[in-house]
Amino acid sequence: MELIRGLHNLRDRHRGCVATIGNFDGVHQGHSRVLAQVKAKAAALGLPSVVIIFEPQPREFFGGDSIPPRLTRFDEKVRLLAAQGVDRVLCLTFNARLRSMSAEAFIDELLLQGLAVKHFVVGDDFRFGCDRRGDFAMLCEAGERHGFSVENTTTFMLAGERVSSTRIRTALQQNDFALAERLLGWRYAVTGRVMHGQKLGRQLGVPTANVRMHRYACPLRGVFAVHAHFDGQRLQGVCNVGMRPTVHGRQPVLEVHLLDYSGEEIYGRLMRVEFLQFIRTERAFDGLEALKTQIEADIEHVRAWFSQAGRD
Repeated sequence: MELIRGLHNLRDRHRGCVATIGNFDGVHQGHSRVLAQVKAKAAALGLPSVVIIFEPQPREFFGGDSIPPRLTRFDEKVRLLAAQGVDRVLCLTFNARLRSMSAEAFIDELLLQGLAVKHFVVGDDFRFGCDRRGDFAMLCEAGERHGFSVENTTTFMLAGERVSSTRIRTALQQNDFALAERLLGWRYAVTGRVMHGQKLGRQLGVPTANVRMHRYACPLRGVFAVHAHFDGQRLQGVCNVGMRPTVHGRQPVLEVHLLDYSGEEIYGRLMRVEFLQFIRTERAFDGLEALKTQIEADIEHVRAWFSQAGRD
């Protein structure tokens, strides 16, 4: 799969395609249905399939207190889209210029001049351009004038409700990992590089891998039983996601204690942390000794959970 960063990197060879556009946060089951539409039409027309995404996501650009936690950071999203079998991902930088671009300019610069789209798959509630003036009807009219077709996306329902990133965030915030997995089509995980931290866990006798999250916020908070994947290994672990209030942390962190791991240092390694079971909420303790006692209790709790019904 080819990743294209920005309109300015489009070349003549990128012209002529079947495309769709959106945040694609989580690349969930609903997204999979849309991508299947795109790939089927691309195959029928003998053209490449293209997914257009934004970085940052528009709501993150506008900021405020209502920014939803991301399900997937940029690199994770690109890997998931590649796994879906799309040919190209075009990432548009959402900045002041793109925010102020008129709907007409959006069609002309992106769809016509940039990609020469032959077929465009979007939801009938899709809005674009400055002040969200562009809509599905405008795209259809432009398509009739310029020779491209427009198709509505397929809605995917599960248990009578539409599958959406918002619904998945809610499931994760309620620690319903089984529902989240059904909605996503994959077990929820966070991937990042293991970085140097304060090494507080090592001081307490429970060393942890500090995984860089690279996101505005995480939909999870608390202590969890996890699987940690790195270097072809899958290890059991205890994970804390939060602010570390006992030591007055200022930024959210993801720390994993690997059960029974005695291997080499793993700083700089890419680790994928799969969330399996909620253990407890994060809270402040009266000093490091109390924190150490609780961490040891968490470890025993997680060991017992894994041992139930032969979980590995």
